[in-house]
Amino acid sequence: MKEKLLPYLESFLTKRRSDLIDQVLENRTRYITVALEDIYQSQNASAVLRTCDCTGIQDVHIIENRNRYHINPEVALGSDKWLNLARYSKHDDNTTEAINNLRNSGYRIIATTPHILGQNLDDFDIHKGKAAFFLGTELNGLSDRVLKNADEFLQIPMFGFTRSYNISVSAAIILYHITKRLRDSEIKWQLSDSERKALKIRLIKNNLKLGESSICTME
Repeated sequence: MKEKLLPYLESFLTKRRSDLIDQVLENRTRYITVALEDIYQSQNASAVLRTCDCTGIQDVHIIENRNRYHINPEVALGSDKWLNLARYSKHDDNTTEAINNLRNSGYRIIATTPHILGQNLDDFDIHKGKAAFFLGTELNGLSDRVLKNADEFLQIPMFGFTRSYNISVSAAIILYHITKRLRDSEIKWQLSDSERKALKIRLIKNNLKLGESSICTME
């Protein structure tokens, strides 16, 4: 009965709302993703989620070793409800688990850091395959675990005396730049039809205040 679930849920939406969801999903991607390691300032943590939603990133990987990832609803503006958040917090070394999971899913591990000489953002090769951009703590950046296991290093151009951007600013610069290049390319960066359908069901459920029993009867 799953094939009947989407039309059933869509019947609760206005056409305008349904078209908006379709438009958003048309621009969603899993070709690139973001991994956030030990972010402790809720304002930064929430601003990155908002940026991911605005630039079309669907999946965000949250690594919690020492610091708990807190979302500030006034900054996130509900963006966390529209994203897939994968949390790694059950082990002593959650970073390695996240790296292995992403690598097994076909992602290149990209360490974003101003401290190691790496390729310039403008020179980043989007054609080499899927990429997971790792961003580290506000104070110390990425852990040695990420730096030792990274496939590539990425730097954002800077021209002032201050040698690092705020983490939420770094995420915004990288994601806007890379997603724009993806949309201008011939790379198959969009979600598959089955992914879009599954996500639309989830987004409608988030959007509607339906009784769980009425939804379950259609699944």
